[in-house]
Amino acid sequence: MSDIDPAFASAAELGRAIQARTLSPVDAVDALLGRIDRLEPKLQAFTEVLSADARLAAEGADRAIRSGHGVGPLHGVPVVLKDLIDLEGRITMGGSAAHRARRAARTATIARRLIGQGMIVLGKTHTVEFAYGGWGTNQHLGTPRNPWDPETPRTPGGSSSGTGVAVAARMAPWGIGTDTGGSVRLPAAFCGLTGLKVTVGRVSTWGIVPLSTTLDTPGPLARTVEDVALLYEAISGPDLRDPTTRGIAPDAPWPVLNRGVRGLRLGRMPAAEREGVAADMLAAYDAALDLLAGQGAEIVDVALPFRFSDCVAMSQITNAEAYFVNGALAEDPSAPLGDAVRARILAGAQVPAQDYLATLHRRAAMKLHYAAAVEGIDALLTPTTECAAVALAEVDEAHLPSRFTRFGNLLDLCGLSLPNGFTATGLPLSLQIVCRGYDEAMALRIGQAYQRVTDWHLRRPPIG
Repeated sequence: MSDIDPAFASAAELGRAIQARTLSPVDAVDALLGRIDRLEPKLQAFTEVLSADARLAAEGADRAIRSGHGVGPLHGVPVVLKDLIDLEGRITMGGSAAHRARRAARTATIARRLIGQGMIVLGKTHTVEFAYGGWGTNQHLGTPRNPWDPETPRTPGGSSSGTGVAVAARMAPWGIGTDTGGSVRLPAAFCGLTGLKVTVGRVSTWGIVPLSTTLDTPGPLARTVEDVALLYEAISGPDLRDPTTRGIAPDAPWPVLNRGVRGLRLGRMPAAEREGVAADMLAAYDAALDLLAGQGAEIVDVALPFRFSDCVAMSQITNAEAYFVNGALAEDPSAPLGDAVRARILAGAQVPAQDYLATLHRRAAMKLHYAAAVEGIDALLTPTTECAAVALAEVDEAHLPSRFTRFGNLLDLCGLSLPNGFTATGLPLSLQIVCRGYDEAMALRIGQAYQRVTDWHLRRPPIG
């Protein structure tokens, strides 16, 4: 028998124990479902818990592994999916009360890949309506509770709010989110997790409710870089049903994951970008740079051709494409849409085709200017957010927390967010590692080097 607690083990540890037959998938699933039963009434991370299906799948995985028919190292490991990801026959609301009865007629490619490797879906998790918001709030379906503050309801980060809360609260070892302007990295930051924003085309979006077809990217949320790398490898690769993935070779991060940072050149964000960032976030950021320098990395100053706030231009792309997808619903005053999300979608009606196309052209130019500015630099490091999770009562929906994340989507970069400290009141702080497009392995390598000598990612929220 295994001596690990399935609720507190990493996904990698669960996989190794299951493969060694010291832990049964049935026991792992039962432990996590028991924790969900205890914590879900307070945390509200799930739109649906698939208890019966998960137990049945666990029994099947157990029999297959014991009979020598295991399908791989992740067979029997549980996972959760954001409520944008279709599972045939199950409800996919996309975070909207207007779609409470939307039953999926297909299973998304990303879910097929997870299930095909033997993973067990515990349930679907809450999202900001149509994934259109960074705080994690949902006016009609409810906002998941950030588990790091048992007294004051705080932002879980969005839009992948439920996945962030479920993984942080140890109701699941890992899960899938999506990121259009920061929606994997923001819940990672506010919930003390590690989250990877992949480059467009690395992971298929087929079967995932769209927000912005130009910028949408699915990605993993977990507690360690090792787990993120495992899940990233499991979901990435070409898909004939998603043309953005064609011609992009599969990526295996393992050859470089443990090489450390000696000899790498890591960019420090311009001093002007420190304005408006909380003192504790800046202190954690500076300490992280010093630590990486101590491991042999060269920290260099970078002169960027824009301010991060200039990347608000991305909103014209997102607004226009979100209106294309959900404009008719937003125009219907009787539809139960959240006020802030309705306003964002309707803003897309005010974007003329000429302005939309001009923004795409400016985006192409910004990519070239950015590439020139970071030539010879392996990664740009920033805080993930300006501050730690704020009280829900203080959220300003007109100001999204994506100042440091949205440029990665706009410029087709990849980025990893991971914990790098805590506030005096015990709230997670976060570091962002931004690399060139299709260089996810480098972001994971730097993150792994950081987590090998720190323990911020091992701390648990004061709940359960």
